[in-house]
Amino acid sequence: MKKSTWQVTADRTKGHLHQGVTVANGMVGLVSDAGPFQVKDVILNGVYDQYGRGRVSNILKAFNHFDFRLFADDQIINEETVRDFDQTLDMKRAVLTTEVDFHDKISVKQELMSLRHLPYSGLANFEITAREDVKFTFANNIEAPGHLRDVRQYYSQIDRPHVLIPLFTSVADSPSGKVKLAASNSIIFEEPHGEEPALVHEEWDQNTHLIKFTVDLKAGQVYGFSVVGSVCTSVHFSEPQNEAERLSLFCKLEGRDRLMARHEQEWARLWEKDIEVEGDDDSQRDIRFMLYHLYSFVREGNALSLSPMGLSGLGYNGHVFWDTELWMYPALLMMNPDLARSLLDYRFERLGAAKQNAFSHGYKGAMFPWESAEDGFEQTPVWALTGPFQQHITACVGWAFWKYYQVTQDKAWLEEKGWPVLEAVATFWADRVERKGPGRYEINNVIGANEFEENIDNNAFTNGIVKLVLEYAAQAAEQLEKVADPDWRHVAENIPVLEFEDGTTKENETYSGAEIKQADANLLTYPLGLYGDPVKMRKDLDYYEPRMSPDGPAMGVCTLATIHALLGDREEAFRLFQKSYIPNRIGPFGVMAECADGKGVAPFFITGAGGMLQTVLAGFAGLKITDEGLLENAQALPSHWKSLKVKGGITSQLLLE
Repeated sequence: MKKSTWQVTADRTKGHLHQGVTVANGMVGLVSDAGPFQVKDVILNGVYDQYGRGRVSNILKAFNHFDFRLFADDQIINEETVRDFDQTLDMKRAVLTTEVDFHDKISVKQELMSLRHLPYSGLANFEITAREDVKFTFANNIEAPGHLRDVRQYYSQIDRPHVLIPLFTSVADSPSGKVKLAASNSIIFEEPHGEEPALVHEEWDQNTHLIKFTVDLKAGQVYGFSVVGSVCTSVHFSEPQNEAERLSLFCKLEGRDRLMARHEQEWARLWEKDIEVEGDDDSQRDIRFMLYHLYSFVREGNALSLSPMGLSGLGYNGHVFWDTELWMYPALLMMNPDLARSLLDYRFERLGAAKQNAFSHGYKGAMFPWESAEDGFEQTPVWALTGPFQQHITACVGWAFWKYYQVTQDKAWLEEKGWPVLEAVATFWADRVERKGPGRYEINNVIGANEFEENIDNNAFTNGIVKLVLEYAAQAAEQLEKVADPDWRHVAENIPVLEFEDGTTKENETYSGAEIKQADANLLTYPLGLYGDPVKMRKDLDYYEPRMSPDGPAMGVCTLATIHALLGDREEAFRLFQKSYIPNRIGPFGVMAECADGKGVAPFFITGAGGMLQTVLAGFAGLKITDEGLLENAQALPSHWKSLKVKGGITSQLLLE
């Protein structure tokens, strides 16, 4: 039977590493564990406290309120007592299904989802089929991670004439005490099962409590129930315990079918904006896997951004880097501008902090932090020089804001949000350059995209994107009939992009051919578009491609693949396209690590996913963001791809006209 390109099935025969897959709704990520029915981590978007690495904020791991234990005749069903179990992620519905046959006694099917229409709530459906007469016991734990303090546990039953609503809740403080977290669950029993089983509440220790029930099932009987759970914090609500309980009560009375219908409707709406490949099912599935995670980790209208790991883990403290603006955002902008706008709202709301950061470093305008978290101030550990010196992030933010205007042509947005950011960014760079004479307005003592080279002068990527963003700020002023500072274009014209004697772009003032961590000079070709001459594009590509470190992060290879596609090197582009993610996959689902062979930070490196999707959209599909909007150039498909269609929104109008 042909394998669906909408499904990713766990394969436990491949690879020595194990990493679960994530179901998320842009606010709450549920990360599966090695065992059946298990959730390893619950990640909340945008909630931080200072603990752990580097004396800086870390994204908070929330209560594991979907920690399930199942027993048949008092025998636990887990990874040690079952030989095999099947797991499939249905990307179209955003549902992770787990199926287990246990000792010929019972079969269990679980469906797990983070409800798309309810940002703080999740749903787990269970269907139990008795193969013989069996006593079945189910327990739902709420477990507090060790960094939470003052954990309190509650259990109550709300009695109404036709329904009894159980609620069991955990509340705790974050490590510093500044954030209060709450999680609350309830159970939905399906009809017709007769009288609902008695629920037992047990407090195991100060960090764990549970509710459980036991039923006697006859051979052939099918028994169904669901768990609904909600998690939130004082960042979201003034009374998180009350709100978590209200939301779970709401889910309980909505019922499984209504919850699932709304969840699936929301995902169907997202998938109206899809990428369709004909002729290569493996690539089609892989592209959807990347797009699924990008959609899962973002939510429109909430002014939250993306860390390199999204909602799949705690990597890089859950901070926001240039990864968002340069790698994830462009693909999202081309597919779904409404989702992309949330990432810009995150920066806009933290513009004041960026201005304070510039002031403290002796500059005008706004200087965005290399690592950003809740309040927009610098969160890079002190020992990492990237904090004060990887200043190209400020230009990346300005670049992303102008790209949104180019695609949407939304002048009201440009006036309200785009212009304040672009003006502050341009002001910073006009003040930051060192004016040493015509053609030598230098940007010295920085770290570029290639982090192997620290505290260097006139970095190619930094200088190139600054030249662009100064021009973009001047264009924004003209669009709004404002008077642009004439110094911006003057400075842009005098910032050098260095070259070797043969015309190859020189990565920085002292660069002499050493191995590079990732693309830097090549970024001037794509995504910056500073070079359109094929001779120049190929010269830079030929020089830097063999110098790319095999241990570098995935997005460097994505850049090379995209440029090869732009040059018409279809087969080489496809080879690098596959190289950009296939070696990085970790079993059993093939989630993406930062680097090849599972090295670097895991589990899902959404930065690399964004880069891979840019190869598809800007390389193979030929889409280009310009002042005239999103335009379609000639496609450069691999020879075995019969067609490539970008469906939905702005891009589908272009490709289907």
